[in-house]
Amino acid sequence: MRDLLQHKPVLAGMAYQSISEAGVRLEALPEGHLLHVLGAIEPTVLAAELVKAGFAKSSIRKAGFRQWFVAGDEPLVPASLDALVAALAGKASVMDQSHGRVRIGVSGRSSRALLSRGTAVDLDPPVFPEGHSAMTMVGHLSVQIVRTGDDSFELTVLRGFAESLWEDLVHMAASAEKDGASSS
Repeated sequence: MRDLLQHKPVLAGMAYQSISEAGVRLEALPEGHLLHVLGAIEPTVLAAELVKAGFAKSSIRKAGFRQWFVAGDEPLVPASLDALVAALAGKASVMDQSHGRVRIGVSGRSSRALLSRGTAVDLDPPVFPEGHSAMTMVGHLSVQIVRTGDDSFELTVLRGFAESLWEDLVHMAASAEKDGASSS
């Protein structure tokens, strides 16, 4: 009998990496669920429908004009997805991106400085407050950045580029550490 395909997290073995000298922690977040919602629906209406469909712990991230990502740590439940699709029929389309995108947490006192090495987005808290998101480039990779706390961010990237983004973040942190040591 043939072995069935098994899902393997793309960043397996890289659960987290603390780069203490640079003041940064990288974390491979659970691959839970990620839905792409497109349509003329207000975020407050979307949030209410998410609760009804069983996605109460999910967060909504702006991903463009009339586009949102709905992200959460819990695995996708098909019945919940069906309920959401039915509730949003005629208002918005829902596409499951859970197996196509990966989330990486970046936190620590130097997380903003680290990310500023790879993107042109102004990550200062008054400009980019908690809950704010932006689609941008980190180096050569298309990434969504979300501020999840004072010194914490979540990056969402296409699954095939997750390892490359992880390696770029480690490299940028090592480079920042080296630059800090040489300027002292």
